[in-house]
Order: sequence, then structure tokens, then C-alpha cells
Amino acid sequence: MKLGVVILAAGASSRMGRPKLLLPWGGITVIGHLLRQWQTLGARRIAVVCAVANTALTDELDQLGFPPANRVFNPQPERGMFSSIQCAANWSARQPDITHLAITLGDQPQVRLETLRRLIGFAAAHPASICQPSHKGRGRHPVILPADAFLRLKDSQATNLKEFLGASGYSVDRCEMDDPGLDLDLDEPADYARALSLANQP
Repeated sequence: MKLGVVILAAGASSRMGRPKLLLPWGGITVIGHLLRQWQTLGARRIAVVCAVANTALTDELDQLGFPPANRVFNPQPERGMFSSIQCAANWSARQPDITHLAITLGDQPQVRLETLRRLIGFAAAHPASICQPSHKGRGRHPVILPADAFLRLKDSQATNLKEFLGASGYSVDRCEMDDPGLDLDLDEPADYARALSLANQP
């Protein structure tokens, strides 16, 4: 399996009150942590989906040395997460050496490295399926799709990822994980505090 990763980072962070991807995390920023995490896991390519107007994020990506060619700009991020995924599907079409792509949320730095490693192994063992972790029986992110399934997102008429997965024709296989970080997004300051607490647990 040759893995590409799409980090969804085009949200407005309106409830947080400051850019979520630039919050401190482990001595760097959340986005820096996510990039380092997926590099550690052996991702062949990483794309970051950004809002066109978010110059603070692009400045941080410059500081991190993240290549401009792997920045995907969503011109209408107000249309929601699925619009960012569809923008990323256009990027994936230019990555012929990638066999699978992971869609991961930019606001989940607290998900354990071992959880992600286990998910990658699960996807490698089920290469023809769409694979996702579950926690307490509910499907979560990241979601790993075969490259041909990911490409179908580009022209999909679905309104969200869940609808696409249900109608894709691919088997969706779930791997149950004991990681409470899967249930949390960094929407508000209290979520950030809880995520930091989870990350500091042994």
C-alpha cells in the first residue's frame, strides 16, 4: 500500500476564536504535529486543503517547509467539509503512484499515533475496501479509501462523505479502536483543553 494523506484544514475556526491549526501542540503547531505524524507513518504524499483567504495557515506551511504544490485551495470553504474533499480529489488525480488515500481532519491532533498505525495496517489487510476506525461502534475519521474510490469523489453528487460511502459500491470495513480521541474535534476552547489532556495521558 502506497498511502497519500489529505488533511482538511479549510474551516473558519469561528467557534474556537482563533485558527485551530495554529494552536500550540507538542512544541509546534497543530498542523506541524499532523504533518510530522503522517510523515512518521510513512505517507508518500500529503496534501493540506486550505481556504484561499487563510494566509496565516499558508504562512505557517511556509515556515514548516511544506511544498506549495501539495496545498489544495478550496475557493468556497463555506460549502462545508465535503467541498474540501472534492477539491482534494482533483489533487489526487495527479498522484499516479498512490494506491490509497486517507482523509483526516485537521482538528484531531489528539488521535494516538498507534491508532493511526493500526488503521493503516487494517487498510493494508483490506486493500479493496474503504476502511475507517470506529469507537464504541460509531465510524470515525480518518477514512482510508482505495485511490480509484477517492477519485470518484471528484464528480460525486453526494452531499457529504457519509452519503458517498453508503452509495460508493465499495465495502466499508471498520476497525474498533479504544481511543477516546477519535470522538473529539477541536471546535471550542474547552475541546482544545480536553484534547491536550487526552494527549498527555499515558
